Amino acid sequence: MSDDDDQQTERDFADAVNMTPSELREWLDTDESKHVGQKPPGGGESTGHESGRHVIRILEKHKADRTDDDHAHMRKVIGYVARHSEQRPDGDVHDTPWRWSLMNWGHDPEKR
Repeated sequence: MSDDDDQQTERDFADAVNMTPSELREWLDTDESKHVGQKPPGGGESTGHESGRHVIRILEKHKADRTDDDHAHMRKVIGYVARHSEQRPDGDVHDTPWRWSLMNWGHDPEKR
């Protein structure tokens, strides 16, 4: 990837992830966070929950210290947030698995 691509990824990631590391860390400790998402056969941590932990690590790094793996994960988060946001259900979404899943990836659709 070029520096231009990485810079665009950084901008898109900043647009997609609207939760702070502390907000996301607190959210990931909730039962609701642990309730949603695809889990591996036999149980364990969901894909989104694991992603949220990676998002925290990315957010806490200086941009210059972010790795190719971090940028790849950032692109995954950008894509997930865009796709999942398009599937917004009708009505109040505050206490819905749809919102909780997005929050696991660092995006709270109710946050401005």
